[in-house]
Amino acid sequence: MTTRRKFITTGALGAAATTLGAPAATAQTPIKWRMQTYAGTALGAEVIKPAVDAFNLIAQGQMEIELFYADQLVPTSELFRALQNGTIDAVQSDDDSMASPTEVTVFGGYFPLALRYSLDVPALFNHYGLDEIWKEEYAKVGVKHISAGSWDPCHFSMKDPVTSLADLQGKRVFTFPTAGRFLAQFGVVPVTLPWEDIEIALQTGELDGVAWSGITEVYTASWAKLAPNFLTNNISGAWIGHFFANMDRWDEVPPHLQELMRVCFEQSHYYRQHWYWAGEARLRVEGAETNLTSIPDEEWATVEAAAQTFWDEIAAESETKAKVVSIFRQYNETMAKAGRPYRNV
Repeated sequence: MTTRRKFITTGALGAAATTLGAPAATAQTPIKWRMQTYAGTALGAEVIKPAVDAFNLIAQGQMEIELFYADQLVPTSELFRALQNGTIDAVQSDDDSMASPTEVTVFGGYFPLALRYSLDVPALFNHYGLDEIWKEEYAKVGVKHISAGSWDPCHFSMKDPVTSLADLQGKRVFTFPTAGRFLAQFGVVPVTLPWEDIEIALQTGELDGVAWSGITEVYTASWAKLAPNFLTNNISGAWIGHFFANMDRWDEVPPHLQELMRVCFEQSHYYRQHWYWAGEARLRVEGAETNLTSIPDEEWATVEAAAQTFWDEIAAESETKAKVVSIFRQYNETMAKAGRPYRNV
């Protein structure tokens, strides 16, 4: 009896009690996401891969993001549709390039002459209400807007020198939809191609240049030798780019991993700010493959005036667009009144 009692208390029942009292050992299957960026492999190595690598490392096997570059899963113009239906879990892009069916799409990428410096973007999203507008607009279509950041400015990089607006007449230029719509009034012929095809299109003569980026990307993407004439007048001082997720998939992710994504993506935006800020100046000075050209200020003023008319046209299209344009105007007026270093006026 003593032996049986001892077995009951220290044997089978004791083992059961120990098992019940111990924390459950979880064999959790890692959450797997697929993300596609607008960027090709050379650019993506700078502007997204470090952030994804950092996330995967810190997540410690709880979640893994598999990164795909421009057009690897779907064409860039179909990114939104793929994101919305869950073919892709997350996207890094501007609204314009991925053809988002939202009221704010026209402002993604390069909205003509709305921004002068890279800090304008986070200032507008964090302190002037744009973040709330974007989140609301994307929630309507089942997409989570995670964050917005400031990327490179938009300049022309052309095969032939550009020193006046007349030099742009008839030039076939790879650019963004909204920028192309604006630039068409100056004789530019906007061309849309997969990002990875641009280098060959410049070689074959299908393109006369690009108005897609700053000088850093011109070198990173190997366009500098093919389009060596870099116009210092810019269409925009910063690109508005974003991270998005399929809303259902986002809601399935635990809060601590959601926050980790936000932090890693915010760090990616910050890296781009200083990478471009330093690179734009350095390559203007040291870039041996490019030649700097400029359109005189008095002639470029006609472009700036045309941008204000373009803003009015966009504002007339909807209440939401009018609200965003109003915020841009208010912000730029404040910056101008503040003077240097906010605006050199």
